[in-house]
Amino acid sequence: MKAINQLKTFQRILDEYPAETPLGKFLPGFYRQNKQMGSNDRKVAGRLVYNYFRLGRALSALPADERVVVAEFLCNTQVNSFLQHFKPDWAACVGFEIKEKISIVKKTYPAFDINDVFPWINEVSEEIDKEALLLSFFVQPDLFIRTNPNFDHLVRADLNKAAIVFKDEGNGCLALPNGTKLETVITNPNWYVVQDRSSQQTAQYFKPQKWEAWWDACAASGGKSLLLHGLEPTIKLVVSDIRESILANLDERFRSAGLLKYQKKQLDLTGNVDQELYNYAFDGIILDAPCSGSGTWGRTPEMIAQFDTHKIEFFQRLQKTIAANVIKYLKPGQPLIYITCSAFKAENEDVVKYLVEEKGLELEEMQVLKGYEHKADTMFVARLHIPAS
Repeated sequence: MKAINQLKTFQRILDEYPAETPLGKFLPGFYRQNKQMGSNDRKVAGRLVYNYFRLGRALSALPADERVVVAEFLCNTQVNSFLQHFKPDWAACVGFEIKEKISIVKKTYPAFDINDVFPWINEVSEEIDKEALLLSFFVQPDLFIRTNPNFDHLVRADLNKAAIVFKDEGNGCLALPNGTKLETVITNPNWYVVQDRSSQQTAQYFKPQKWEAWWDACAASGGKSLLLHGLEPTIKLVVSDIRESILANLDERFRSAGLLKYQKKQLDLTGNVDQELYNYAFDGIILDAPCSGSGTWGRTPEMIAQFDTHKIEFFQRLQKTIAANVIKYLKPGQPLIYITCSAFKAENEDVVKYLVEEKGLELEEMQVLKGYEHKADTMFVARLHIPAS
């Protein structure tokens, strides 16, 4: 009976869930409207829905109540009552390796094809291991934080006190179980920032020098700016974004981190911004470009169901337009750091090729940050510059 009620709740969530809305924003509202659900009920409901979307487009012709059982089997390693009730023979095999589990699924559902999980797998960057990326969708990513160097020992002490198992990824990056309630575990929120492992790794490409002027062109909530400031606190920083609301969030985040000296501009970089930047010339520009976000869909698997192929071309055009506009304010010989959280070649290497062949930039280095190997996001970063005259 319990498993049947869990399935009914799952189906209600699926029926009420509006497309194009992040699942992480919808679920808290659903729980508030259904206050009779206890904490365990919410936990199970969330797991079922997220696992359901982790199937991507695989077995899309099946009814939802069958697909969610397949998802529970593929995405879990521990036996649970839901799987025991609906598929007890599979429950006995839940601890098997993922490839063995896929073989078991195919015996019941011969139409299952791993490539359907992420149907655009042939569009990804060449460096990416396609099979490893596809299999990573069945694993929930970790929660990553970057500790303030002055308080790293205190963060670790709090985590140990709460018996939270964490992994040291180096350079102040800690990997924690997804769902860890940091606000109830770590004494002071100013001791750390939440930031994905791959996002933190992009800092290796910045290489700022003292007193340089840098522009974080699509700053969002300011994660890359905080990395930059951590490397070189003397930089003169300009941050911009098209969204006023997210710049307000950036202000709060900067205050918490102690970053108080910066200029902020609300800019639409698809158009001419000479009026706002006519006298600016930068020693470095970070362009964390708007993108499909496909490298983060392990965290937001509902996006797989909402994505259309034409969006790849849309984002590529947007990235080329913005990149062409921002490099006008870059000093010769100085770096443009081009970043996406996309797995698609069209948004990554192809945009770099455009900047080199059409805009005359020189490529220093580029890399796919293979988050799928570390239960993290997959990202792309390139460092280019305008040739010095």
